[in-house]
Parts: sequence; structure tokens; C-alpha cells
Amino acid sequence: MKSIRIYLILFFVACLSQFSFGQISGSAHDFNNENWNSSGEICIVCHTPHNSNTTVAGAPLWNHQVTSSTFTPYTSATLDATAGQPGASSKLCLSCHDGTIAVENYGGRTNGSEIISGNDLVGTDLSNDHPISIAYNTALATTDGGLNDPSTANSGLGSTIANDLLFAGQMECASCHDVHNGGGNSNLLRISNASSGLCLTCHNK
Repeated sequence: MKSIRIYLILFFVACLSQFSFGQISGSAHDFNNENWNSSGEICIVCHTPHNSNTTVAGAPLWNHQVTSSTFTPYTSATLDATAGQPGASSKLCLSCHDGTIAVENYGGRTNGSEIISGNDLVGTDLSNDHPISIAYNTALATTDGGLNDPSTANSGLGSTIANDLLFAGQMECASCHDVHNGGGNSNLLRISNASSGLCLTCHNK
């Protein structure tokens, strides 16, 4: 019985290692083989175990230069929420994707030259992108009429939209995108958008 218990523990650890630590390998955020990353490490571009930046909320052991850009948020006459300046994890995403900071500006470096381009470049004008940093709650869903109630609607990831997809009650970049590519979907989506599945998680029409 003891040997079976040990075997099960080892099997669990092996599975945990595969799914928790192997997700980023081979994804769009695997920078191991980039010519600007001389460290030979995958995680260090964003995270470090020592001397991390603790000034940004929700940034675990952050190691990359953080954007100081002012962004133009999305606005629309039909939007029942107010999109503010990017907060929480969105600011971290934009610290590469706004095009003002080089991807190799990590570990204290600030003079890099490798700037994101093409479809990966979001820029500082977010007026034509899905609104982020908006409070998504029951009140908004009721007022809008076209949104599922995040406190009760299932996210498809095991719990509610509020528990699985929101950050301090807000819609952020990581509400739709998995930076570590855990879902294995195109465009680093947390939920497959086949038949608009990701969109329909929150929108009820």
C-alpha cells in the first residue's frame, strides 16, 4: 500500500510539472532561442527569483521594464462601462506590446533595441481594441443587457467568469489571453474561439 501511495505521489508530481512548468515551452512567449536572450532561460525575461520589481500590483517576481505610456482607451456610445488606463496584468503585457519598450529590457536593462512589430504590436492607441480595465460586474451586465452575469455565468474553466477570468473584478488582457499558452489555442487564447466560444463566454448574443 505504501509503495502504491508513493507511486501516485510521483505520478502527480510528474503531471504537475508537465502542465505547470512546460506550458510556455514552444509557445509564442518562449524566448529561449532568441538572439537577444543570452541567458538561455525562458522565464527570466518576465520573472526573476531575486531583486524583482515589486512596484506593480499583481506582478509576480517581475523582471521586465514597465511601460510608462499614456494610452488612448476604447470608447463607444454603446459602451456602458468606462475603460481607464491599463492596470494590473494588462500594463505588464503592454510593457512589450505597446512598442515603446524593447523586449530585452529585463533584469535592469533599459537600452534594448528589439521592438515588437507586425501583428504583435498593439501600440498605445487602444481605441480600436477590446476595452480593458473595465469593471465587469452584475450591475454592468444588468445595465448592458448583452452580457452574462460574471458572478453566476460559467466560464468553461471550472468556475464563474468572475473567479476565472477577471482581475480584481476587471476585464484585462489576461481575461482572454493566456500568457503562458496553457490552453494551446491560437493567439494565446484562454478559451478556444471556435464558433465564437470565447466571445460568447461573456456576451450573450
